[in-house]
Amino acid sequence: MADNYLEKKYDEVFGGRSSSKSPKWASLSTLLKRNRSYRGYDPRVEVTESQLLSIVSVNTRIASSRNLQRLRFHPVTQGDDAKTVLENIRMAAALKELNLPLPGTEPAAFIIVCSTCEENPEILIDLGISLQSMLLRAVDLGLGGLIIRSFNKEEIKRTLKPGLTPLAVLAIGKPAERIELVPVHEGDSLTYYRKDGIHCVPKLEIQDLLV
Repeated sequence: MADNYLEKKYDEVFGGRSSSKSPKWASLSTLLKRNRSYRGYDPRVEVTESQLLSIVSVNTRIASSRNLQRLRFHPVTQGDDAKTVLENIRMAAALKELNLPLPGTEPAAFIIVCSTCEENPEILIDLGISLQSMLLRAVDLGLGGLIIRSFNKEEIKRTLKPGLTPLAVLAIGKPAERIELVPVHEGDSLTYYRKDGIHCVPKLEIQDLLV
């Protein structure tokens, strides 16, 4: 109830649109609702190195399997590394015909998430915790992002220090597209799609998640 009250009051004051920086009282429910997989970004908004560092810094406070803390992070904002990343990532496998991102809506920055060891089940648990936590921080800063696991591993690896294994690329920028969640039930299609310029994401309702 508290979450809904805060969200409604925020919408009353700001007309249902977030400011460039989310309010300090933004609830977890609010952050989760705004944390979508964005594939189009506003090129007029620069993502700074300090913002990327703020996003990466959440990893100093989150859980890690056996507390081994084997994830490492390479922020990328511009230059050859940014070009390499952009040329070697793939977005929206279910919408191949759109060739996303559309020209002029490319991500402004990236965080390459890598590991000091080869990929394994424990690392993948750490990876999931880390990516979600970083995206929530990005939303808190008025930004958004996309988790990318489809990329040219060997080319991305060239941007890293020796001995590091790239696990994922986190695209970061100011979202420039509308995304809506569509309630569905068990057995319905879960493939995301676009309709009238809106990116629609089917999500199972709570009764379908309980077993």
